[in-house]
Amino acid sequence: MSQDERNESDDEELEDVEAPGWDAIDAALRPIYGDGEPKNHFGTVIPYSLGGPDPIRGISVYEVAEPTPHWHYVTYGFSELYEKESDDPATSVFGFELTMRVAQGSGEPEPGESPRWPLSLLQSLARYVFQTGNRFAVGHHMSLGAPLAEDVETRVQSIGVARDPALPAQIDTPNGTVAFLQLVGLTDEELAAAQAWNTEKLLELLEEHHPWGVTDLRRGSPLDEAECRERVEQGIEQDGSSMGSTYDTSLAFVEEGDQVTVRFDVRAVAGLRRAMKGRLLHDRPFMYINGEERTAVTFVRADEETPVGVLKDEDDDLVLVLDDALIHKIRDELPEELGAWRLSDEVTFEVIAEDEGDDEEGDE
Repeated sequence: MSQDERNESDDEELEDVEAPGWDAIDAALRPIYGDGEPKNHFGTVIPYSLGGPDPIRGISVYEVAEPTPHWHYVTYGFSELYEKESDDPATSVFGFELTMRVAQGSGEPEPGESPRWPLSLLQSLARYVFQTGNRFAVGHHMSLGAPLAEDVETRVQSIGVARDPALPAQIDTPNGTVAFLQLVGLTDEELAAAQAWNTEKLLELLEEHHPWGVTDLRRGSPLDEAECRERVEQGIEQDGSSMGSTYDTSLAFVEEGDQVTVRFDVRAVAGLRRAMKGRLLHDRPFMYINGEERTAVTFVRADEETPVGVLKDEDDDLVLVLDDALIHKIRDELPEELGAWRLSDEVTFEVIAEDEGDDEEGDE
């Protein structure tokens, strides 16, 4: 179905329906774009509530000239657009809408037409949110495991979450509050820096090179330059890591007497090593969570009140209390290879292949 047909179908269906949430989003956009129509608006043909595949009811795209020519995507559907249905009167369902700013020249089907790949990305993230109930917030980041656009050669295959620089941080609607959260494309190197340090501070550094958090699929990374890498390393040393947990559906632990084996995906090794430096050596805990199995393993630094050992918390999840020697052993020696690795007399790590578990990142 063509874009115009989709718009006509959507408009006819909603013509006589009250949509106070939708109107509130429009009102937030009006000071920026006036009363003019967006360059494009993409509406769903079959609503998600009636079995359609796409949860987001509509996505508007605006053409923006400054600070660099780009497309501004705004979703309608993470919040309650029509009548109030959720139980929380203060928040409109998930409490946010997503935006994204995409540089012109990043995969347009035709000159002057907005790229289609952000539509697929936004709907895919919406399915994740609607199916899991997990919400995005400023400072979150996620690995997508593939380039943002299938048909464009790019190093950008992860996202960070920031505030939209032009829209209000939050608006009040008749159905509750709604925040505007902007997705910013990240390279693998930038994602690793966000995990080891702080997503918001990393995005501030990137904005010096890419104002307004515009995602440009053609770009390299500022971290290719030694000066930027040094700033990140200084930030890690000074601030540690703000990422307190990560999700891994392969995570499990098995206890046999006084021995415990912790199993996780090989992709988790690098993150665990970073957590030793950025979290535990700054006296902050780090948690691996298997949301599907409701299992968690927490790593904490030993102190006078909590000596080295293996504990259980109130939820019967595992707590590994490590002294500095064990922390440095994980940081410096844990190999990114399959098999068993002995941490101590009590604890063994079992690193498994990617296809034996399913890693999902929605880290904070």
